[in-house]
Amino acid sequence: MNVRPPIEASNPTSVLSVAFNSDASCFSVGLESGICNFNAGLGLVQMMGTTNYLGLVGGGKSPKFAMNKAIIWDDLKGKVALEISTLTAVRGIQLSRDRIAVVLQNSVRIYSFAKPPNLIHVYETADNLAGLCCLTERKIAFPGRTAGQVQLVEIPTGNVSIIPAHSSALKAIQLSPDGELLATASETGTLIRVYATGSCARVAELRRGIDPANIFSLAFSPSGNMLACTSDKSTLHVFDVPHPNKSSPHRSQRLSASGVNEDLAKWGILSKIPLMPRMFSDVYSFTSCPFEAGDDSMIGGIPFSESTVLGTSRPPKGVIGWISDDSLAVVGAGQDARWEKFVLVDGEDGKRHCVREGWKRYLGNT
Repeated sequence: MNVRPPIEASNPTSVLSVAFNSDASCFSVGLESGICNFNAGLGLVQMMGTTNYLGLVGGGKSPKFAMNKAIIWDDLKGKVALEISTLTAVRGIQLSRDRIAVVLQNSVRIYSFAKPPNLIHVYETADNLAGLCCLTERKIAFPGRTAGQVQLVEIPTGNVSIIPAHSSALKAIQLSPDGELLATASETGTLIRVYATGSCARVAELRRGIDPANIFSLAFSPSGNMLACTSDKSTLHVFDVPHPNKSSPHRSQRLSASGVNEDLAKWGILSKIPLMPRMFSDVYSFTSCPFEAGDDSMIGGIPFSESTVLGTSRPPKGVIGWISDDSLAVVGAGQDARWEKFVLVDGEDGKRHCVREGWKRYLGNT
């Protein structure tokens, strides 16, 4: 008999998912081994604004709920408010005051926020293991039926627009807080495209880098004039973007007849030199900064997989939430779960810089 004591009495808790609420005033996490109200795993947790409602999906080795159920949890009353069952695993869930969007691998199902929930629309999509979906009070965006396309739906009217954003599968999409802009990135991860949702015209094309990358997160600033991006290159990029209804405090903005911002097109350092490769004339971020990406590949002693973390082979990292127009938080999951705060400052060189102000592990036992 082995009488030597184990190095650890038990495996530490791991964070399976991270999501900010709509104004990034707080973020919610799903744990592999539950705490507080739950004693089992939560693969997805999504807050509805600053209300007491949470969208939950089971996950981990011992899921709290079946993975084919979307649970609306009333945290004030400490009980299930609504329950939606599906035939396949739920890959994502988004909440507004009037709608519930349940994301499956090949469809998005829209329900009324009522008891019982009423199924309003079903939209077919390309494979969407990551559960990509963005919901505001008036618009919802998710992958189209063809890889690389985005379906943009006007909620009040039900009108659907198809945006051919990329030639390869989508990796990230994000709507601005006012719903007027849509940012997209593909699995290639080199270019980020920004569209005006009112006209579906492309207003900016931003280059994250030259080498392919796995995009972790896209997020617009509260004003909609900036866009932040993280990837597996462990770098946070911040771009200026043209807003169709607002002027930038940093640059004048002029839209050409094609809808492309003329000032943005001139930012490439070598754009004036003839016959130079396109990458030299593309729009790059005005500042960048490293963030902590880590390398979690295990959870509770077993490898991460689509059965333990919905839609991904590793815990999410680099999830961005803008605190204000000059500060943002970047949050990671896994066993070394932490959040970092970054601020934008004016440097002595006359340029804006991104500086890490501090960081903190947000689980006491990690």
